[in-house]
Amino acid sequence: MLAGGPTAVADDNPSAPPGAVTTSPPPSIDPASPGLKLADGAALAPAKVLDIKSVVEDLGGEERREDTNENVTFALQAEVLFPKDSSKLNPEARSRIDAIADEIKKQNGTTVRVFGFTDNLGSYAHGLTLSKQRAEAVHDQLAARLGGNVTFEVRGYSEDYPIADNSTEEGRRKNRRVEVSFPRGGSAGAGTSGDGGAAISGG
Repeated sequence: MLAGGPTAVADDNPSAPPGAVTTSPPPSIDPASPGLKLADGAALAPAKVLDIKSVVEDLGGEERREDTNENVTFALQAEVLFPKDSSKLNPEARSRIDAIADEIKKQNGTTVRVFGFTDNLGSYAHGLTLSKQRAEAVHDQLAARLGGNVTFEVRGYSEDYPIADNSTEEGRRKNRRVEVSFPRGGSAGAGTSGDGGAAISGG
């Protein structure tokens, strides 16, 4: 690797992608419980926003952007990035990835995660190879656009962590995706106010 170039990190035993951990529903609360009443003279602490999640997806589900207080995530469907069972980018995929690179620059992102996923058709091992190759293809395009000073984490997860039902073609299409995520910078707003941002398509 050339000195000063973007760094890619990969491992053969990937951990769960950030945000993939499922949570249980909140416990039920009895509003009449005496334990919830304030003591005489007590006051509530100032209100504080803990986290807000905004998800914008087009009608076909090809593009999805998710914003939280801390991170921006783009999900790119495979069909709009790659030919079937291939990790070679379509010509039109480059403009979508370049738009994400522009958003990373806008947010002053220096650490970028590029994770590939497949549906549950075919063998798990084939999906692992294909999902990693697709993540690497997106990484290569992002790295070419962003230059140095960006550290990449690149992984393939095969059919693990589906976001839709694999029993339907519509669900499998959403699961075949590449996700690009990075911490939100301090120089830009929420980015969901219809500025177009970077296009997302599942891969």
